[in-house]
Amino acid sequence: MNIGVLGTGFGAYHASLLKNMDLSSRVVVFGRNLTKLAQLEQELKVETTRDMEKILRDPDIDVIDLCLPSSLHCEVAVKALQYGKHVFCETPVCCSMEEAAAMLDAERRYGKRVLVNRFIYFDPAYAYLQESCLKGTYGKLLSLTLKRETPPLWGDLGLNSIPVNLMIHDLDCINGIMDSPELIYAWGTEYKDVRQSLVRVAFRRESTFAEIVSSSGMSDGYPFTVGYEAYFESGKLVFHESDCGERSDPVLMEITASGERRLVLEEANPYAASLEHALQSFRQGTDSFLSLDRAVKSLEAAIDIRRKIKQK
Repeated sequence: MNIGVLGTGFGAYHASLLKNMDLSSRVVVFGRNLTKLAQLEQELKVETTRDMEKILRDPDIDVIDLCLPSSLHCEVAVKALQYGKHVFCETPVCCSMEEAAAMLDAERRYGKRVLVNRFIYFDPAYAYLQESCLKGTYGKLLSLTLKRETPPLWGDLGLNSIPVNLMIHDLDCINGIMDSPELIYAWGTEYKDVRQSLVRVAFRRESTFAEIVSSSGMSDGYPFTVGYEAYFESGKLVFHESDCGERSDPVLMEITASGERRLVLEEANPYAASLEHALQSFRQGTDSFLSLDRAVKSLEAAIDIRRKIKQK
């Protein structure tokens, strides 16, 4: 397949992944920065252009890999669909439910699809959690707590933006397990810098409870950290991972009546796996859990969280 990558930020990483995929025949990267484009040409041997319209109109391009700022996703995705391209879109997929509706309408109108980089489904620890819930490995899921903590590395992650820009991945996880649970509680507070915040939310579906704790105000030097605690009828799973630069040691523990043991996690790149899955789905015309309508459910939950926090 021939891929047009839009953006040289995270798009540069996507381009490097695509160059190593058998499904990818040709990669063309759009960007504004001449230095970055020249570097990509030299290092990855990809085509580059400063004319986005040229990529969108190219009849040989099959898929647009959309890595521009989220505020541009809707406009560009709709145009790409109109030109007969499938779209692989970075998260968050867009910024409002109105934009989401426009993208869904364009999918139906032009007969092409948008798949969203919900990479958490390909992270081995979260994939095991999903599988355990689906198969009933430890019986019914009773309670789930997800956490995501970061020092101020990512710009504005204040109360208005953290639900959509940081919590969206954990919302993807919860929606995949509980299928549109009810938001029953949302609390948030700011740190001294209003671009940093702490949010705690709770969900319920029938007798299963879930919560997310997200902080964007951890101290400098604190590693980007994710994890979860999942309580089942017949056991518990505890996952913790801290990214200390080049070193990351994900630990998943299983606690059952037989005792406590560390589960071996396969090594995987969830970003590469998500992208490759999307290309296969586009090529084969198969259904995908990366679908736009599923991503919109998480976006709707994030917007609802933001609204409830403002009402406090």
